[in-house]
Amino acid sequence: MAPRVPSSLLLVGAALLLGLAAGAARASNEEGDALYALRMRLSDPNGVLQSWDPTLVNPCTWFHVTCDTASRVVRLDLGNSNVSGSIGPELSRLVNLQYLELYRNNLNGEIPKELGKLKNLISLDLYANKLTGRIPKSLSKLSSLRFMRLNNNKLAGSIPRELAKLSNLKVIDLSNNDLCGTIPVDGPFSSFPLRSFENNSRLNGPELQGLVSYDFGC
Repeated sequence: MAPRVPSSLLLVGAALLLGLAAGAARASNEEGDALYALRMRLSDPNGVLQSWDPTLVNPCTWFHVTCDTASRVVRLDLGNSNVSGSIGPELSRLVNLQYLELYRNNLNGEIPKELGKLKNLISLDLYANKLTGRIPKSLSKLSSLRFMRLNNNKLAGSIPRELAKLSNLKVIDLSNNDLCGTIPVDGPFSSFPLRSFENNSRLNGPELQGLVSYDFGC
């Protein structure tokens, strides 16, 4: 006959399991709140966000949202969805997000500096929108980032030199904007082709360090 497990140990084990489940639920609810806040910002004529129901336990069953095995949001796919509006700072609450795909829409306004808090982000695809303002320096904190595509927008100002700290960055595309100054040459920028920066009429080519200011022509 198997030995009996003391009821106190059973209670402790059950409490631990409940605590873990509650923690996961809180995280999922926070992520759901952040995504629903994004939905409220957006105009959605094709109804692609119709499944985003804030009354559900978590957003893992919503279309265009992918979660990992722990029910944490790791991917947001809204590319080519014909949505319009602005990107809000609430997306920074998706702390486990790895892929942010918002390309080929009608998004306007500035890129929130709060996106620099997404430390697990691998891919940032905001190309082919109507985004304005500067590229936030805070994006240099995205240490896991491999792909940054911000091309075909209306971004202005110089390319932040801080982005040269992104040692894992493999692809960058800043073409077809209104950027000015010079192109960084340090870090991963030493290997990026010039076509990644083309069609920025005020961008003056690779930086000549020590000879001209990096924001020359801005």
